[in-house]
Amino acid sequence: MRKGYFVFIGNSHCAVPALYIYTPVTEMKYFRKLFYLILFVSILLTACSSESPVVVDSPPVFSTSELSGGETTIFDASSHAFSIPAPNLSEAALEKHLEGDVEFEAVFVTAPAVINPGLGPIYNNVSCINCHSRDGRGRPPVADEGLVSLLFRLSLPKTEDAMDGKPPIPVPGFGTQLNNRAIINANPEGKVKIDYTEQTLTTEDGTRVHLRYPDYTLTETYQPLPEAVEVSPRVAPAVFGLGLLEAIPEDVILAYADETDTDGDGISGKPNFVWDVVQQRYTLGRFGWKANQPTLLQQVAAAYNDDMGITTSLFMTENSAGQPQLTGHSATPEVSDEILDVVTFYVQTLAVPARRNVDDPEVKQGEQLFAEAQCASCHVPTLRTGVLAGVPSVSHQTIHPYTDLLLHDMGPGLADNRPDFHASGTEWRTPPLWGIGLVQRVNGHTNFLHDGRARDLMEAILWHGGEAEASRKVVEQMSKAERDALIAFLESL
Repeated sequence: MRKGYFVFIGNSHCAVPALYIYTPVTEMKYFRKLFYLILFVSILLTACSSESPVVVDSPPVFSTSELSGGETTIFDASSHAFSIPAPNLSEAALEKHLEGDVEFEAVFVTAPAVINPGLGPIYNNVSCINCHSRDGRGRPPVADEGLVSLLFRLSLPKTEDAMDGKPPIPVPGFGTQLNNRAIINANPEGKVKIDYTEQTLTTEDGTRVHLRYPDYTLTETYQPLPEAVEVSPRVAPAVFGLGLLEAIPEDVILAYADETDTDGDGISGKPNFVWDVVQQRYTLGRFGWKANQPTLLQQVAAAYNDDMGITTSLFMTENSAGQPQLTGHSATPEVSDEILDVVTFYVQTLAVPARRNVDDPEVKQGEQLFAEAQCASCHVPTLRTGVLAGVPSVSHQTIHPYTDLLLHDMGPGLADNRPDFHASGTEWRTPPLWGIGLVQRVNGHTNFLHDGRARDLMEAILWHGGEAEASRKVVEQMSKAERDALIAFLESL
């Protein structure tokens, strides 16, 4: 049996029951998460005092709106708010989560190597955590910085109807993603140059808001690209709370779909049905900016393959297959099913940070304005999870993710013009809003939307078009005080 340690925190008047963690001293890799857990427990003791003993007759009662992740909610607004395990994990589940955390942070190198071989030969990054820093949101590069947490999907135009439900057509010699890095003796596929131009939007009360328009140019490609290549930028999204989204029953999501806008409200969310490589059939897409992945297992395996050039049992073909520098199919997976399983479990069981300032009058006003502008038609505040096999901590939870997981037409301004299964070139999946007010604290920036072009939440709102154009116009007509209240509400999430 592996050795572990009991952790007691408190003083002579107040103490937390023992917390048993499997953390042998020799396994330094677990110390970071152990520190977060101890920190969380310590926060619960802030009311304890050696001068005034505190007697707790019952657990604290929180507003249901604060519990964004149901029982997986964590009351932590620090820079580590996205990286804490769900507090309702069992002892065995916590150990599995911590093992997954280690693998999520593992840095891969070229083979042969004793530890983490298999990188490349072409890739975007060397670890999961490098894109999803602190399990949070990526951003576009600044100044002369290289691409770190922004990648570019590629494809050829479809010869059939763009809505045929088929996957994107790979670009010969490049596949479906531009890999801008390579191992020694291999060639990166190319680089990306980003230029911004600004346009000023003036709200009804005279406030000027500057929106920046990105222009992407692929440069230094190792071989010429077809002229008609489709390019779609994607920043790395936050990875907490994903198990809860996976646990939402399919019929609950489909109940919000209204593809032909039969109710006439201007909102016509639709599901994306995508290929499940495990079940070998088309099924509901939930993850990714266009909901092009059906499960977290497949999302993780695809990230290993597309982003790092690492094969798994789900994707045995190298991402560089079809290139002069390598064409091949791995004889054995470079990442085992065991590692794939624990990394998937890790992202399924990260806690969701609680809402803050829910009783603040300005926040309450902003929440009302959010509803009046019909933002909640797509950013659905409350959903109920069903059962996710093997992950009881996320099952049967009332959650507040502010998403419907459906595709919506966002207009030409945000279009990437790259269809993906049933998603058109103007459609994007509604991103969840929980934790959005902590991005600055966790990741040190306030870049939003699929490519990070928006530099704050108001810019992100004013980029909304298509189905959301009416909502955007409502915001444009608000007074400055009302817009400030709306932002205060979003920052409370």
